[in-house]
Amino acid sequence: MDSALPFTIRSASWRDVHELSKLERACFEQDAWPLIDLLGVLSFPGVVRLKAEMNGKMIGFIGGETRDHQQTGWIITLGVLPEYRRQGVAQELLQECEAQLASVRTIRLCVRVSNEGAIHLYKNMGYVQVEIWAQYYRGGEDALVLEKQII
Repeated sequence: MDSALPFTIRSASWRDVHELSKLERACFEQDAWPLIDLLGVLSFPGVVRLKAEMNGKMIGFIGGETRDHQQTGWIITLGVLPEYRRQGVAQELLQECEAQLASVRTIRLCVRVSNEGAIHLYKNMGYVQVEIWAQYYRGGEDALVLEKQII
């Protein structure tokens, strides 16, 4: 990571569950994961879990996992607090997570069709749409499934 950036990327652990819960609610509202799922992403083996911190505060988080039988990595969550968006936080988290999922050939993720900012970021980072999952999210909104080939 560029040392000139005003935030740091570090591994997250179960000790971050309360900060992650606040971040989830701020970022995803109705889609925020329940506490038990957050504990899972912060403690299950084989999960990449990274947090962006500024002045000791979690401002962003990404989780990723490898599905070995598919040789596919999945970005299972990526969120940045609204007041820290468009400052390179999500891009840095995504790049580091991709690097830690380097054993896979493909990385996939889902995003709400209405989340134009995230879709723009992912497309700029080399992701392309491969599927639509109808009514995937609460409220019935579709999910775009995006994919990136890792060479």
